[in-house]
Amino acid sequence: MKILTVDVGTGTQDVFLYDSRLDVENGFKLVIPSPTMMIHNRIREATRLNASLLLTGKMMGGGPSAWAARDHAKAGLPTFATPQAAKTIDDELDKVERMGIKIISEEEARSSRWSSGAAISRPVTHLELKDFDFPLLSETFARFGVSLVELDAVCVAVFDHGDSPPGLSDRQFRFDYLDQRIREKNSLTAFAYLAHDIPPIMTRLQAVADSAQGIDAPLLVMDTAPAAVLGATFDPQVASRPRKLVANIGNFHCLAFRLGERDIEGVFEHHTGEVDLPKLESLLLRLADGTLTHQDVFDDMGHGALVYDTTPLKLGANGWDVAVTGPRRSLFQSHSRLHPYFAVPFGDMMLSGNIGLLAAAADLLPELTGPIQQSLSGAGKTAAPWDTED
Repeated sequence: MKILTVDVGTGTQDVFLYDSRLDVENGFKLVIPSPTMMIHNRIREATRLNASLLLTGKMMGGGPSAWAARDHAKAGLPTFATPQAAKTIDDELDKVERMGIKIISEEEARSSRWSSGAAISRPVTHLELKDFDFPLLSETFARFGVSLVELDAVCVAVFDHGDSPPGLSDRQFRFDYLDQRIREKNSLTAFAYLAHDIPPIMTRLQAVADSAQGIDAPLLVMDTAPAAVLGATFDPQVASRPRKLVANIGNFHCLAFRLGERDIEGVFEHHTGEVDLPKLESLLLRLADGTLTHQDVFDDMGHGALVYDTTPLKLGANGWDVAVTGPRRSLFQSHSRLHPYFAVPFGDMMLSGNIGLLAAAADLLPELTGPIQQSLSGAGKTAAPWDTED
């Protein structure tokens, strides 16, 4: 059994090819630039060359790519985008046009006038936007003699704010969604979906599914932060704690769950750029003792907080009770009174999200449950990589 897992972040996309015949530690993996950083760099090059820019494709992760497109237009260079691509920059297309980016139809973008530059009498840099580029990953693995032709599943994680209605805070919309999912299914896998079950409001998850058309394998998509937290729980030290806090410190978002023996006891989500170590410690301590409120976080420009079980978690009663993962976990590398544990599931912090995706696949795809659970339990395998040629 082989499952391709891709955890798409702001800085990197972490790729892990799970093979049920191998120990997890022997699976092939890549840590490569994220799609938004790749697009960012290509737009910056177009700006340097004073080229016009045409963005087509799907909505994808914004941040660096959106900022580069905005700056390209701000530099006075012609900038065009199809409606779906423009949603990478902002869900409200009138705001995109006010930035100087002209929205054109899909039909117009397909015109041969664009490829020749005749549409505006100058060369055009045409970039196709998407978070998940299976042909590119397949080609990359093939260069190392690894085939992605026969896969049992493909799992992709991205962060999705959701498509909030005009006038409603996307922070509040996102947190209302988190609350709804936890109440419906009190499990971290509540944030994972098979392609045909993606809620209409989760437009970035749907864009991933649209980008994966033609793949002959079940597709599972999931939110990045819950995937990373779920993956961190497979570190033996984290798994040994019946109750704990697990925080994913991402480049843009910081999300922490208080986990009990059977369910989620509380959660908060903030913007990483808005917190420092003292603030983060305070948030975690109040999540642990049950006093953290939604307004505490929302009024501080975060998404919010919810406590479902007010039974306090006494930190430090059994050693550490706070585990941390994510690319910005260095916030804790200076002295912290919480003495957090840096989770390394299967020896690699960068794979936290990928391991979480595998756990979600075991939950949502019953035909894959047995082999995945055996692998994630640490049960030994008998094969070595050189014994597994197809």
